[in-house]
Amino acid sequence: MFDLILRRATLPDGRTGMDIGVREGRIAAVEKDLPGPAGEEIDATGRLVTPPFVDSHFHMDSTLSYGLPRVNRSGTLLEGIALWGELKPQLVQDAIVERALAYCDWAVARGLLAIRSHVDVCDPRLLAVESLLEVKRRVAPYLDLQLVAFPQDGILRAPGALELLKRALDMGVDVVGGIPHFERTMADGAASVRLLCEIAAERGLLVDMHCDESDDPLSRHVETLAYETQRLGMQGRVTGSHLTSMHSMDNYYVSKLIPLMVEADLGVIANPLINITLQGRHDTYPKRRGMTRVPELMGAGLTVALGHDCVMDPWYPLGSGDMLEVAHMGLHVGQMTGYDGMLACFRAVTEAPAKLLHLDGYGLEVGCHADLVVLQAADPVEAIRTRATRLLVLRRGAVVSRCAPVEARLSLPGRPETVSFTLPTAQAT
Repeated sequence: MFDLILRRATLPDGRTGMDIGVREGRIAAVEKDLPGPAGEEIDATGRLVTPPFVDSHFHMDSTLSYGLPRVNRSGTLLEGIALWGELKPQLVQDAIVERALAYCDWAVARGLLAIRSHVDVCDPRLLAVESLLEVKRRVAPYLDLQLVAFPQDGILRAPGALELLKRALDMGVDVVGGIPHFERTMADGAASVRLLCEIAAERGLLVDMHCDESDDPLSRHVETLAYETQRLGMQGRVTGSHLTSMHSMDNYYVSKLIPLMVEADLGVIANPLINITLQGRHDTYPKRRGMTRVPELMGAGLTVALGHDCVMDPWYPLGSGDMLEVAHMGLHVGQMTGYDGMLACFRAVTEAPAKLLHLDGYGLEVGCHADLVVLQAADPVEAIRTRATRLLVLRRGAVVSRCAPVEARLSLPGRPETVSFTLPTAQAT
């Protein structure tokens, strides 16, 4: 007997009319016309059912702090960093925890059940670290929160940052982070990559570095990151986030760089909403897009994910935890409006980030956790186009969020009473 059968689902790979049987919090069967009985049955009515969304790059210690201590008037990266420096001494643990928990509520409602959050370790109090470890403990029943020890002010540039990072890892932070382009010199940036990768290798941890978040085509720390990954035998365990300098690099150098990244099996995370907002600020026209070379990196076989990065914080005044909005921006900025490109952008907020986070039991195969999202869409492309409503969100087979279908009611002579922004039936068939 199944605890739950989710019937008549359309899956991201295109299969239709599929039933998903759940037993003890895991997927026990995926097939058509699954025989019962079940403790509960839910009819997906042909709508898209997907594993949960995954945000592989976020800053939860600063989320929902927009306007504190003041608004970022210029909207630039550097003013955001300066604002965060002003805010850090004023932070209190209860406020960080409450803002983070509120954002996690948003995330669950959006079908976002796994987040990798960078947490600043350059505060001697390690207040944000303590706060997010508490949040991680409290949300564990319904959301996977993975923390990255992030030396926001530079591991070599900021006094005591190295010891603070090690303390954060000792406290239970999961991943080693870095920001080599923010060190004082290019040489220090390269040295920081080497140092941090060695720490991760010694401790058996993953690595995720803010890397080359710059318009400078000579910011090439990703090359060092790929080299150190291979030297230390950490292939598949290291990720470079942002990599925005690649959008300014010449094609000849990139033709050398991408194969190096492939040899290292380097993960890549672009953050389209933020990259396109913060980069290119020194340009008049032509103005650079700011996002790394997502189609080319995907085409080379690298695992590429799209992250949200920020929501209502010193760097970004918008956002609501919607990874479909991230995918929507990503496919536009990357000019990925071909069918395969759009599907790749959907995978970049589901399967790809789950792989980078090394999530256990993620997916729609038998034996995976029964973490599922029912979307008001017929397929992944429609889900991105409409930023589809999350009708149901399930965690370990239990419904944790519900939302009514969205439709507008019309009063137009000779026209339908409702509209739901899908193709007319005749055209759809």
